Amino acid sequence: MSLLEKIKSLSQAYSAQTVAFRRHIHANPELSYQEVNTVKYVEEQLRSFGITSITPMAGTGLVAEVAGKNPTRKTIALRADMDALPILEANDVPYKSTNAGVMHACGHDVHTSSLLGTARILNEVKDQFEGTVRFLFQPGEEKNPGGASYMIRDGALENPRPSGIIGQHVFPLLPAGKIGFREGMYMASADEIYLRVIGKGGHGAAPELAVDPIVIASHIIVALQQIISRNASPKQPTVLTFGDIVGKGATNIIPDEVRIAGTFRAMNETWRASGLQKIQKMAESLAEGMGGRCEVEISHGYPYLENNPELTRRLRAAAEAYVGKENVHDIDITLGAEDFAYYSQVIPASFYRLGTRNEAKGLTSYVHTPTFNIDEDALAIGPGLMAWMAVNELADLPAGKQG
Repeated sequence: MSLLEKIKSLSQAYSAQTVAFRRHIHANPELSYQEVNTVKYVEEQLRSFGITSITPMAGTGLVAEVAGKNPTRKTIALRADMDALPILEANDVPYKSTNAGVMHACGHDVHTSSLLGTARILNEVKDQFEGTVRFLFQPGEEKNPGGASYMIRDGALENPRPSGIIGQHVFPLLPAGKIGFREGMYMASADEIYLRVIGKGGHGAAPELAVDPIVIASHIIVALQQIISRNASPKQPTVLTFGDIVGKGATNIIPDEVRIAGTFRAMNETWRASGLQKIQKMAESLAEGMGGRCEVEISHGYPYLENNPELTRRLRAAAEAYVGKENVHDIDITLGAEDFAYYSQVIPASFYRLGTRNEAKGLTSYVHTPTFNIDEDALAIGPGLMAWMAVNELADLPAGKQG
């Protein structure tokens, strides 16, 4: 049996257990940087596979390794994120979240369980490849500054430095069984914008005696959109969205201040820095010109993600060998963001998508919604696919050529 067929067979054979991993993690979600029980569960499973090279990292993360023959020859890294979102789950399933108001609505339970399956497979075939596979189980992808930055800080990409890193994410726009790739520019940077517009409160019937922060805030929100429409190049997708505004006045009460929160996303680091400066300057000067003031706080988030073209082409070829060329698709750029981008600033990186949609089963909800769920048939594919990608990268051979 070829190594490809061996990995496929193991992935299918262990799929029920991979689903069980996923359901346990889904039922017991933990928020960013609070993944104490999740990382403990991950370590327990790794040790049950016979994997003992395990290092705690980044507070609630860990790094594990499986060494093949000639382990110092080359190292490839694989990453999964483990945190959940502050969302109340609306699904009626046996594995529904038992932590009210916290839900794996972005598929990190899938990523973690899939990588556990990958680790088990690679540990069983370690006598059939050369080099070392490093597994990064990462906390805090959903919250600035991003757990990836802490993993890098603590040495996840050192001693030795991997030749590249591979990341997987669920994709409810692709049916289960399909895989999506994109070379080059793929995901946006993400910064959080917090504005405190300060005026002078008063009676709604006497606005001349007040400085109305609601009017000022309205002008700021509209004016800031011009930063995008009049400054951003059409070749650099950008978005500025404000999703939260709080005034706490009343029909006849002008409040003292208004708070606004939003996100700025870009796909060019030079324009990102320039855009943030323009946002701050315009908000401050406009408020001042209208008799108030605006305090601007910018929470710098993840950089934009660019998939290394050469690595991505090799992974795509490996995926075509694994699932068939007809099941591998090009995907569009997205203004969504991922802290996996931090890894791409250090070593060649590629982030691909695992199809999880099944319209016949009613599994069509998008991520970050209370009804998000997946077709668990994807978990028969995901672990083996990533294992196959890893051994191909270690071998430096064209995909599908290993025996």
